[in-house]
Amino acid sequence: MSSMLNGIAASNGIAIAKAYLLVEPDLSVEKKEVGNTEEEVNRFREALATSKSELETIREKANEDLGADKAAIFDAHLLVLSDPELIAPIEDKISNEKVNAEAALKETADMFVSMFESMDNEYMRERAADIRDVTKRVLSHLLGVQVSNPSMITEEVIIIAEDLTPSDTAQLNREFVKGFTTDIGGRTSHSAIMARSMEIPAVVGTKEVTSEIKNGDLVIVDGLNGEVHINPTQEVVEQYKKEHEQYEKQKAEWAKLVNEKTVSADGTHVELAANIGTPKDLEGVINNGGEAVGLYRTEFLYMGRNELPSEEEQYEAYKAVLEGMGDKPVVVRTLDIGGDKELPYLDLPKEMNPFLGYRAIRLCLDEQSIFRTQLRALLRASSYGNLKIMFPMISNLNEFREAKSILEEEKSKLVEAGEKVADKIEIGIMVEIPSTAVMADVFAKEVDFFSIGTNDLIQYTMAADRMNEQVSYLYQPYNPAILRLVKMVIDAAHKEGKWAGMCGEMAGDEIAIPILLGLGLDEFSMSATSILKARSQIRNLSKSDMATLANEVLELDTNDSVIEAVKKAINL
Repeated sequence: MSSMLNGIAASNGIAIAKAYLLVEPDLSVEKKEVGNTEEEVNRFREALATSKSELETIREKANEDLGADKAAIFDAHLLVLSDPELIAPIEDKISNEKVNAEAALKETADMFVSMFESMDNEYMRERAADIRDVTKRVLSHLLGVQVSNPSMITEEVIIIAEDLTPSDTAQLNREFVKGFTTDIGGRTSHSAIMARSMEIPAVVGTKEVTSEIKNGDLVIVDGLNGEVHINPTQEVVEQYKKEHEQYEKQKAEWAKLVNEKTVSADGTHVELAANIGTPKDLEGVINNGGEAVGLYRTEFLYMGRNELPSEEEQYEAYKAVLEGMGDKPVVVRTLDIGGDKELPYLDLPKEMNPFLGYRAIRLCLDEQSIFRTQLRALLRASSYGNLKIMFPMISNLNEFREAKSILEEEKSKLVEAGEKVADKIEIGIMVEIPSTAVMADVFAKEVDFFSIGTNDLIQYTMAADRMNEQVSYLYQPYNPAILRLVKMVIDAAHKEGKWAGMCGEMAGDEIAIPILLGLGLDEFSMSATSILKARSQIRNLSKSDMATLANEVLELDTNDSVIEAVKKAINL
């Protein structure tokens, strides 16, 4: 029977394909007594053998698609499966205690995991993570439960999940994953941002896709209107095929602007830049006519792995992006981890309010060896392009001064050692904390540029967690309180002859663009797929008219009244 769910349109486009459920399976174990222990040991060995051949296939695929360093994770998993220190105690437990294989495996593995995790040794803690992963795989075979593996998908599908972690999305193959839809999340959750950078349609925050959709159901993801159709009628499928064609035609129109400058109807040039996560995203930036990279989220280098990336590895990634962009600006954000982006191998403390806690620049100033490694890699890569560095989560001037002085120290050391470093590297900050926006006039005397991170600025100003559906109505980009803070930042920058950009999702939003143009924003950085649409919109707007509109909306009282005024002014 066909049905429809509503959610949040997170990434434009329309996808029609079979459902692939990416959900955590139930691996709960019941301890039972067994009569034939020999048979039970054999059942355990069969599950081991199946797991090994599965992991070998995954390792080969990871090696082809992601490179040897990512494949090495699966080498470690294969070693665990052959380790007599782990296997022998499990088989002994089955034989001596006459218990089922599932219980013997779980009890033994749990013992090793807690023992390794309590050790003050990075390597041992990594082994604990490997044992946990491998145990899950063997258990699934013993229990006859299917464990999803997104990297092994070989047909066109739509991913159905409660949410997608950055490491899940990194494993998705664009050739086969045509779209996705989740129970939770909003337009600014990481799964939504990743969908836009992968250029695949997504609808998030549906609340119930995982309970309403079964593996193999035919699904339509309408990323333009935020709808998910389950087992639609042939009539609905045909209608969506037509809509998909129309959308592709519209994209072809926008594509004609790929080599054009972004100039308003009355001749003001602004820079349209892209937000990226990995060097692989560069292709999208270039194909969509990006004039710069306005935000390189370096944390993806640190995710989906068992250890920190080396200086050399980081240097290669930064160099690839700088060379790929030629002389166009590349703004690199230093490590922004914490909040909803965890690194299991760093073993950070659990926090009541992780978004307001130990994260980003706070973590980097405390764990200086991590920070200095990243800064050295950036400085060494700086001579290969037009690098600008920005620090995230700056809340007061002392943090900026300390971060900048660490950068200067590392630069001096490299120059002394005869390393080539670019002469002029602009140093800026993300403005995402209200205290910094309010003090923008003071910061503007010391920074080279501002980049406004609206995803966090909005949640901090409105005191509303952007991942919490119950308060999502307070995520209000056009609230005059937010617009006034944005104006303060832009005005402060211009007064000191500096530039102001924006790298939050608001920068690519068709309601926000007219206001931001009117407020004098210099650089708009967005998902690469939004660039051509934004360029087309800006070419039809007069900056002086938008300045009048911006002044008017700053005096309005609510988010909704601002939306209404913009729509009326530009005939949306």
